[in-house]
Amino acid sequence: MLDRLTLDQLRMLIAVVDDGSFSAAGRRLLRAQSAISQGIQALESTLGLALFDRSAKSPVLTEAGKAILVDARQLIRDAEALRGRAAAIVNHIEPELTLAVEVMFPLPVLTQSLHALEKKYPQLNVSVFTEVLGGGEQRLREDAARLGLFAPRASWSEDFVTAPLTDVAMIPVVSVDHPLATAKSPIGREVLERHTQLVLTDRTQLTAGFSGGVIGRRIWRFADIAARLEFLLAGFGWCNMPLHMVEPHIARGTLKRLRTAQDDGWLFPIHVVHRRDRPPGRAGAWLLDDLRRRLAPPAARTGRGGNFQGAIKHAGKRAGAKSGKKSKGR
Repeated sequence: MLDRLTLDQLRMLIAVVDDGSFSAAGRRLLRAQSAISQGIQALESTLGLALFDRSAKSPVLTEAGKAILVDARQLIRDAEALRGRAAAIVNHIEPELTLAVEVMFPLPVLTQSLHALEKKYPQLNVSVFTEVLGGGEQRLREDAARLGLFAPRASWSEDFVTAPLTDVAMIPVVSVDHPLATAKSPIGREVLERHTQLVLTDRTQLTAGFSGGVIGRRIWRFADIAARLEFLLAGFGWCNMPLHMVEPHIARGTLKRLRTAQDDGWLFPIHVVHRRDRPPGRAGAWLLDDLRRRLAPPAARTGRGGNFQGAIKHAGKRAGAKSGKKSKGR
């Protein structure tokens, strides 16, 4: 009897539960509502179970349905992993490597690794998209990128596989010509609130309503970190910036690091992310190994002690962060 069970039916079950109705599931799966209803009925017939209580206005899972849903999600995950693994075996080396990279990521490290990748796979085409907030995830969802290097959200979709890569040291900074540059340290929150804060904004809706780290009463928003840096240098306001991006300006005396009462630095986490059904091919896996090696401290690179995760954490701290606190503020 179970031979008639299909992955398509399981996807319909998951979509109805996640989207709350047969019609919404149809819109997600690009199927008619009647096709969704027939698919669920066929699944119930195959299993010999009623999966939904249809007496209510919206479909409600029965106790049996709740149990089957858990197995259905796992079966779909396993099927996607199987499909992705088979594709990697068949293709060996992906014809193109497309990266979605968080703007906070240290590009000098990435360019060094990509130079090495080019020598290893000279025929490989590479595309690099720098993204803010939900932009990297959106690229992966739309199949516009194979690998992501960006910050994790509070809750990850089951569609993604993630692993920590490194931490980027972040510090609050301001132009030396800005009034905050002469404020007495440590600077309290009430002082910062009175000055314009320059923040990065998301082009997508994935982080709609997110306001972590935004404390200013007056906000100027930017979708590009290079533009924000120019406005920062011009004295329009203050913001948190990656240490590796502003260190040369601090050394030249055009920017000043702010010492705040809350903390004067934190670590911004960067993860490797890919879709479960699209694991990295040989070239992508090679690039990740090279990035990990370059981001690890000397002891980890030579194998002289220290575990890998500790080495990754050290990479961010070595950049100059004075605090181990993590924050999502940008």
